[in-house]
Amino acid sequence: MADEIRIEDLELRTIIGINEEERHERQVVLINLVLFVDTQAAGRSDDIADSPLNYRTLTKRIIALVEGRQFQLVERLAAEIAALCLEEPLVEKVRVSVHKPGALRFARSVGITIERGRDRG
Repeated sequence: MADEIRIEDLELRTIIGINEEERHERQVVLINLVLFVDTQAAGRSDDIADSPLNYRTLTKRIIALVEGRQFQLVERLAAEIAALCLEEPLVEKVRVSVHKPGALRFARSVGITIERGRDRG
């Protein structure tokens, strides 16, 4: 059984897109995460030492990834974020949503949601 830890509306800037004009200036991307972990020990003890992950540390790693690299596709960005989250030993599965506001005329944003699990095989 896994619980869900959510990080919502993380607003970052990165170079993303396939068109020439998108490759010169950073654009806003919105990131939402659902991390599937077992939080029972922390719930029982109320002790940070029993928390399955440090949200602040993970968020800093995501910021470094997104702002430190360039991407052509939101699909690649989402996959890279998912892989980074699964480096956390107690994260069983992650759902990552990445949205690029203003990517399409008349649409608030374009985005993707992916779900990746730990390869146990």
